[in-house]
Amino acid sequence: MKKIEHIGIAVKNLEVSNLIFEKLLGAPAYKFEDVESEGVSTSFFAVGPNKIELLAATNPDSPIAKFIEKKGEGIHHIAFDVENIELEIARLKKEGFVVLNETPKKGADNKLVAFLHPKSTNGVLIELCQEIS
Repeated sequence: MKKIEHIGIAVKNLEVSNLIFEKLLGAPAYKFEDVESEGVSTSFFAVGPNKIELLAATNPDSPIAKFIEKKGEGIHHIAFDVENIELEIARLKKEGFVVLNETPKKGADNKLVAFLHPKSTNGVLIELCQEIS
C-alpha cells in the first residue's frame, strides 16, 4: 500500500454536505461522479495530497443507504492506493482478510477498487484503489 488515497464519508444530502465541506476546507469539490453500480453520487475534495470523498445514495437499496440507515452519516471507509490491486488482494487473502469482491471493479475517480470486510479489519471498511491507466 502506497498511501491513504481518500477517506469516504456517507452523507444523506450531497448538495448540503458539499457546502459544509467547501466551508470547512476552503475550496469547492473538484469532481462529481455517479457510480451507478454502487447506487451513489460522489464528490471529491482535495486536502493536501489526500482526498475526501462524499457519498450519497441514489437509491434506497444501495450500500450507502443501508449504512446511513444503520449507523447514520459519517466515515464509511478508508481507501488505500495500491500499485497492483490483484497482487494486493491475493496477499491480503493469504493474510486472512475477508475480501468482499475478489475481482476488482470500476469505481469512482478512474480507479479499480476492491473492499475488505470490516469484520476482518477491526470494524473499518477498507477500500483498495488502483489508478486505471
